[in-house]
Amino acid sequence: MADGKAREPLPVWVLEARKKWKFRGAQRPPFAVDPGPGQESVWDYPRPPRIAADTRRVEVELDGQILAASCDSGRILETASPPTFYLPPRDVQQPMLVAATGGSFCEWKGEARYWLSAHDPQPIAWSYPDPLPEFEALTNWFSFYPSRVRCWVDGVEVQPQTGDFYGGWVTPDITGPFKGEPGSGSW
Repeated sequence: MADGKAREPLPVWVLEARKKWKFRGAQRPPFAVDPGPGQESVWDYPRPPRIAADTRRVEVELDGQILAASCDSGRILETASPPTFYLPPRDVQQPMLVAATGGSFCEWKGEARYWLSAHDPQPIAWSYPDPLPEFEALTNWFSFYPSRVRCWVDGVEVQPQTGDFYGGWVTPDITGPFKGEPGSGSW
């Protein structure tokens, strides 16, 4: 446990939320795009999601300044979603971030905390201060919305995942279609 506290069993509503997903990475649906050489299909990613260590250079820019840069990230791989890259706090310029009020709950990772820039009311990042047990390795690590800040993986600019809620990082090495597009709510 990140804080050494004993954890209560997961509430029934969390377990029920985990069951609702139609696709779990066991078999690609017929509408999935087959990956080419050097590509991954998001339909081969598992659900529940997993953390994959990644040593490629990840950079995040805000208003022309480097907000974060790391060669030690964790990619969350979840069926139907482009990966989200999480960077350790030591590699993030935290004084450029302001904690937002409120949050959201992910049935896999737990309670998210959102982060703003000093001049934008929209969240640009999120973290998990006290994640669920399976994701304790990401305690206080940051992920960023590529729709609100510029992000790169090994020099390739990231495209944002469709929709305002999800923060997936679309790069040429993954194939979809991706959750967030119209009609994809149960993917």
